[in-house]
Amino acid sequence: MSNDSKTVAVLGAGTMGSGIATVMARAGHRTILFDINETNLKRGIDTVHGFFDKSVKLGKLDASAGQAAKDALSGATDLADLAPCDVIVEAVFEELKLKKDIFSRLDDIVSQSTLFHTNTSTLSVTGIASGSRLPERVVGTHYCNPAPLMKLVEVADGRHTADWAHKATIEFLGSLGKTSVVTKDRPGFIVNRFLIPWENSCIRALEADVGTKESIDAAVLGSLGHPMGPFRLLDIVGMDIHQQVATRLYEQLRDPKFFPPPMVERMVAAGDLGRKTGRGFYEYDDTRLFGS
Repeated sequence: MSNDSKTVAVLGAGTMGSGIATVMARAGHRTILFDINETNLKRGIDTVHGFFDKSVKLGKLDASAGQAAKDALSGATDLADLAPCDVIVEAVFEELKLKKDIFSRLDDIVSQSTLFHTNTSTLSVTGIASGSRLPERVVGTHYCNPAPLMKLVEVADGRHTADWAHKATIEFLGSLGKTSVVTKDRPGFIVNRFLIPWENSCIRALEADVGTKESIDAAVLGSLGHPMGPFRLLDIVGMDIHQQVATRLYEQLRDPKFFPPPMVERMVAAGDLGRKTGRGFYEYDDTRLFGS
């Protein structure tokens, strides 16, 4: 697979899916954002367009490039529309049966040479790949959140992933301007093995009144050199997503540091999920991700 423009589908128009679609369109690939729910799909496309509009407004992208990126994106609610795709990036809900079923259905739609990427970070790539008759073409590609801003992508092969699929994946990610880090098919890969317990520790520190959300964020920025504090990051990721990932890792690893603190459950129950709902740890007038 060369670095020429590809036809790429991103499955799932949520926070992660729309973020990955932004990356694909910005890189010049013809990008199809797929979701079975038309309302979710429209919201996802609006999110991508909003990102590019804001990038132009901030002077980080010229107007012609912003329009070209928007023009590269289309939407679909029928898997049959994905037939011409060279790469499929699955970013749906972290449910093994759902992911396996999608790849199984796609086997009869796309070419045998189409790469299947799964954005999971908590489920087994091997388990997901077993849904396809061609598990050798399935590769785990975990985009760090927010995908349009973070360069790192973790790459994890399944038990039967072929060398050609691995190499083609690394090459494709390079065409996106991403940095690939190869890891093993293990729960949490590298990043979430460290990130989830750390975020939980920051939440527990807030619960224990060690500091305010502002002071903890400022301490992390000033001492650790992170690009944003833990609570700003959690607001971008979404508390519902953090809860799901943390819970699934706890279920697999049985290490209490992965279990989400009580504040997480309360915030999810209240609908205070972060930027996407306008309120999480902080409040937001604009639910769209800032441009770049």
